[in-house]
Amino acid sequence: MQSNSKDSRGNFPAPTAQTSGIPTATSNDELIPALRVKNLRFYYGSQKALEGISMDIYRNQITAIIGPSGCGKSTFIKALNRIGELEGKVRVEGTVTFFGQNIYGRRVNPNRLRRHIGMVFQKPNPFARSIYDNVAYGVRLMGRRSKAQLDEIVESALRSAALWDEVKDKLHQSAYGLSGGQQQRLCIARALAVKPKVLLMDEPCSALDPIATMRIEELLQTLRQELTIVIVTHNMQQASRISDYTAFFSTDESRIGQLVEFGLTPKIFTEAIQERTRDYVAGRFG
Repeated sequence: MQSNSKDSRGNFPAPTAQTSGIPTATSNDELIPALRVKNLRFYYGSQKALEGISMDIYRNQITAIIGPSGCGKSTFIKALNRIGELEGKVRVEGTVTFFGQNIYGRRVNPNRLRRHIGMVFQKPNPFARSIYDNVAYGVRLMGRRSKAQLDEIVESALRSAALWDEVKDKLHQSAYGLSGGQQQRLCIARALAVKPKVLLMDEPCSALDPIATMRIEELLQTLRQELTIVIVTHNMQQASRISDYTAFFSTDESRIGQLVEFGLTPKIFTEAIQERTRDYVAGRFG
């Protein structure tokens, strides 16, 4: 059993190498799981949405989640930082551990957890505030900061999101004045400002044009040096371009989301074991 302890300040444990009975997608012993999912079942009320999901999400890697609509992809990533609980009454069975700690443990504070495991949604959702205040919002909730500290954090987050040069002269203008692609990068900057270890992304490019999509993909390749990234995408080309690992989800006859296959992205797209995976990535169904 993995430890559920936190340090004396209530922080999550530092990353360490671990072993478990969960099958891994690689034999590379140097990879460290940031998140380990074991026998995850997720219910909205009495309706089961996910059945028995087990997989590792590796540190500083990009993991793509693919599959047809309604197969539980978004539900799965919402279970990884407990944001699904904000959508109503839910029930979770199995475990999700974050660097060894069960995130559904009784003593875990979901708000603190979400600072470590951030999320960017399908459509850009900037607040009705200035560009500066959007980025500073989460930092202010964490405690008091001097103006100089906030300035430094905001600039650093915007630079990390490859947006600083485009907005540095209009930080106190409304975020709604930005283009769709800029708004999405602003939402990424807002998530980065609180220094997460994992970034979850639910189809972040689906509402963007090809040029804005390319900017986001280039950004993710840079961010993976510091973060673990999980991205839900319907775009097979995008998944094959940017991800290290791919998980294919589908449904059974009861329309319950299941993990069909998980592995290194090149293997999933060229040498998948399951026929359903091969059919899906080839565009023969879904």
